[in-house]
Amino acid sequence: MALKRFSDEPAFVLHRYDWSETSLVLEVFTRHHGRIALVAKGVKRPTSQFRPVLLPLQPLQLSWSGDAEVRTLKAAHWQGGHVMPTGEALVSGSYLNELLMRLLARDDPHERVFDHFTTAVQLLAEKSDAQQLILRAFELLLLRDVGFLPDLSHEGSTLAPLVPERRYLLEPESGLVPAQADDAQALTGEQWLDLQAAMDEPSPFVPTLRACAACLQAVRLPLRNLLHYHCGVRVFKTRQLMLDVQAMTRPRPPVSPDPSPDTPLP
Repeated sequence: MALKRFSDEPAFVLHRYDWSETSLVLEVFTRHHGRIALVAKGVKRPTSQFRPVLLPLQPLQLSWSGDAEVRTLKAAHWQGGHVMPTGEALVSGSYLNELLMRLLARDDPHERVFDHFTTAVQLLAEKSDAQQLILRAFELLLLRDVGFLPDLSHEGSTLAPLVPERRYLLEPESGLVPAQADDAQALTGEQWLDLQAAMDEPSPFVPTLRACAACLQAVRLPLRNLLHYHCGVRVFKTRQLMLDVQAMTRPRPPVSPDPSPDTPLP
């Protein structure tokens, strides 16, 4: 019986595991087949044609065969279009990879999420000063498209329309609920409505990014809480990595010399 073959599928490498001394298992995100696992045989050899191509955050075209849980990679080509993010933008891109690994089941296609991811990676490479906006827009669209984001135009329990001047909290199990006026994690009804309207656009990434710009700091914590709840983690690995790097590069306070015996202590 002939093995199933798939050719020239748009994809990104999300993660990689050692398979043997010379091979790797790749977790890849494809546009039409969702997240799948591929074994790249011989990719660790210096002469492998796959070695310089199978990099994260690079748009690829992949071909593979098989219908088991782990398929066999047959060809990989760089699709082009943008350079690889570097520095902090690379860490931000790795965070997006981690979200996809945690929130997407294997063999579950999400073509719109793939398109949002492609846009987000390209913007991270081009606009390193807008990383937070890009991350918040992608988080919103990812949560919406996988079914974890409630309707942001109505209260969660009563389905009553939001009052633009009132403030609302986003709760993982209840959706939007009225909040106290001084709650730091609450947004106004107008802000939630603007975010929902942006996500409803035919091409929503840029409108959502602009809507996030008006409430960037306020929307960060509600989205983080929602992601932690659905991913089942307290801290994402890439976020912990960023915190560790920042701690290592933070300037240390100068060390005061030991006081002499004649110097009075404060």
